[in-house]
Amino acid sequence: MAIFDDIKKEITENDVVLFMKGTQDAPQCGFSSMVVQVLSQLEVSFKDINILENDELRQGIKDFTDWPTIPQLYVKGEFVGGCDIIREMYEEGELQQLLKDNDIKVAA
Repeated sequence: MAIFDDIKKEITENDVVLFMKGTQDAPQCGFSSMVVQVLSQLEVSFKDINILENDELRQGIKDFTDWPTIPQLYVKGEFVGGCDIIREMYEEGELQQLLKDNDIKVAA
């Protein structure tokens, strides 16, 4: 599927990618907004991809990960999780450690 190639390209070329509803400047759902807030709190630079602009991508990303919900966070090409997982990892310090382990700059 061509959409899978597009997804692979994005997650390969960018260290941190968030597939979300809206953009980091204007999230369009509470779950996407929560993940943006976590990443912003950590001052992590990330690429946002608005799935609302492309129906093929909107379904394609769910099929790609076999994960039914948006947002979806990728770090160094690996799927990390959605909103609840990201929030829990952040609260436990696991997200910060994952980012550091992947040589991604995180605010102290």
